[in-house]
Amino acid sequence: MSELHDELEREFADVEQQLADPELVKDRTLYAKAMRRYKELGEIVACIAELRTAEQDIADAKEMHSESSGDDRAMWAQEISSAESSATDAAERLDELLIPKDPNDGRNVIVEIRGAEGGEEANLFARDLFEMYRSYASTQPWRQEMLEANHSDMGGFSTVIFLLKGDSVWSHLKYEGGVHRVQRVPVTESQGRVHTSSATVSVLPEADEVEVAIAEGDLQVDVYRASGPGGQSVNTTDSAVRITHKPTGLVVSMQDEKSQLQNKAKAMQVLRARLLQAEQDKAAAEASDLRKGQIGGGGRSEKIRTYNYKENRVTDHRIGLTIYKLDKVLAGAMEDVIDPLMQHERAEQLSANA
Repeated sequence: MSELHDELEREFADVEQQLADPELVKDRTLYAKAMRRYKELGEIVACIAELRTAEQDIADAKEMHSESSGDDRAMWAQEISSAESSATDAAERLDELLIPKDPNDGRNVIVEIRGAEGGEEANLFARDLFEMYRSYASTQPWRQEMLEANHSDMGGFSTVIFLLKGDSVWSHLKYEGGVHRVQRVPVTESQGRVHTSSATVSVLPEADEVEVAIAEGDLQVDVYRASGPGGQSVNTTDSAVRITHKPTGLVVSMQDEKSQLQNKAKAMQVLRARLLQAEQDKAAAEASDLRKGQIGGGGRSEKIRTYNYKENRVTDHRIGLTIYKLDKVLAGAMEDVIDPLMQHERAEQLSANA
């Protein structure tokens, strides 16, 4: 373990030296990557120093304890106990810091929400999920940007896509990808019966242009006239853009902006994110990309979470979590749902590294 600590300290010094190179600053992508690593290693190196200090304190206190008697001996016994407690705390923190980092930590995320099973009720639930994430994001040091919103006839969303920017966005929201199920009496239900509907959430890490090379020849770009709910025209020019990535068949459409160039830029943003995810999954030897793995077919049997309005209940089926705070969660107080998921993942990682 001491050799690993020495190696990490050497890497920290090397990264610190790289950051002082003016040439590195010119490359924004490499500079940002180096800064992220510098921050990670800074915490680790500080914890290693704390552990070493505590271990030296233990050794010194034990030496003094062996040479003392009476009250002095008792005092040094307390010093040994205190130093051992400090060493244990530092070692536990170091174990957590040494857990392999998610390669997407620090990235912005693109969130896609779609109504799935349940017709118009599913679209209304998609809107509720969007409002939940937007409210939660407002409590964090994150910035929000709408990319696309396809409204349904009753004010829901058949599809809504938005960008969240911030260092901790991915680490908090990566668990949200999947099928979300709702159990409630729909506004369209005249008999007061509870219906079950679902919406899908896909959480994608935003990709930089240099990370995903897209050849112009691989793209088919179609433009068309944007329209609103019910087909009502909202634009008199062909500003909406549909981009098809021919090698993969991925299709992204954007129409929220009045400018064709702006819609194309947003569509490319989403396309890069989807392609990056597919590349990461291929590297991880998974059978399909994360988006498909997250949302499946949208069926109720693939649910990750259930929102029951009658019981004011939220249940996360992955970790067996149930809380009776649905109203607060939907209002944006998602900590009681997200924190246990983060803790569960951390516990599994620590167990795997033990």
